[in-house]
Amino acid sequence: MRVSHGIPVQAEAPVALTIGNFDGVHLGHQAMLARLKDAAARLELATCVMIFEPHPREFFAPDKAPTRLTSLREKLELLSAAGVERVQICRFNFDFAKIQAEDFIVRILQHGLAARWILVGDDFRFGARRAGDFYMLKTFSADLGFDVEEMPGYTVDGLRVSSTAVRQALACDDLDLVQRLLGRPYSISGRVVSGHKLGKKIGFPTANIQLKHNRPPLSGIFAVEVEGDASSFSPSPLQGVASLGVRPTVHEHGLPVLEVHLFDFNREIYGEHVRVHFLLKLRDEEKYPDLASLTKQIGQDVSDAKNFFTSRPTAMIGNKLLRSN
Repeated sequence: MRVSHGIPVQAEAPVALTIGNFDGVHLGHQAMLARLKDAAARLELATCVMIFEPHPREFFAPDKAPTRLTSLREKLELLSAAGVERVQICRFNFDFAKIQAEDFIVRILQHGLAARWILVGDDFRFGARRAGDFYMLKTFSADLGFDVEEMPGYTVDGLRVSSTAVRQALACDDLDLVQRLLGRPYSISGRVVSGHKLGKKIGFPTANIQLKHNRPPLSGIFAVEVEGDASSFSPSPLQGVASLGVRPTVHEHGLPVLEVHLFDFNREIYGEHVRVHFLLKLRDEEKYPDLASLTKQIGQDVSDAKNFFTSRPTAMIGNKLLRSN
């Protein structure tokens, strides 16, 4: 997949285009990408997705912006897995926010990207003061030589699938609903970095996963499965228990940390990039009076997670159905 930053003055080749933030790449996004790929194949065009960095709400009101479901790297990984050929990352700043809707259509869509077929969601807005919409695109389409189509909302069990709905389900610890909205378990990916090695000292060594954002959309103790590209992760995925939170027993005012204890695993994986799939929430974070109490609870968490893996008939990772051992 080719990733480009900014908008060229003149495009190299025409594309079939869709535009959005694609946070989480949920089933609604996946339906858009499938429709994009079908149109691109029919018209013999490359598929292109335009995304914005940062999210406009992060730019205008960082303290009020919703937490991200996916980092930029995670989003690109998911778009690549969906078969997207090109991603155009637009830097969202004051200059970009001031672009008039008509100028956006001519300068960016027509000249910069040479869009010949455009797909937008039914709530899509663009340009200064969000003045542009599907009907404006339709008005310009004939004269500027592109076709435009609108994607209706995608529903699961009567619920409109959206990044907001996924965040709400995560906030309510409803990981089953999250999986139905995403078409896969919610996951966080990152590089394994060195920690304080407290887990090793108390008999439960952990892999510390680097977080890209300080506001993950969920917290607590979870049964997880972990995938990685290195041979250390064969067979994959590996099962374990994860803690995602501020570790109140260890730190008074800590930043969120993702730590994973992998069962029956003693290999060196520092520097490896891994993906942690959250399958079941075991409990909330708690502050314990001492390390002995914390150690006892971790032992119970490990036992509870192993019981979960033993009792479930199947597991879903990405689009793969895996049988439990």
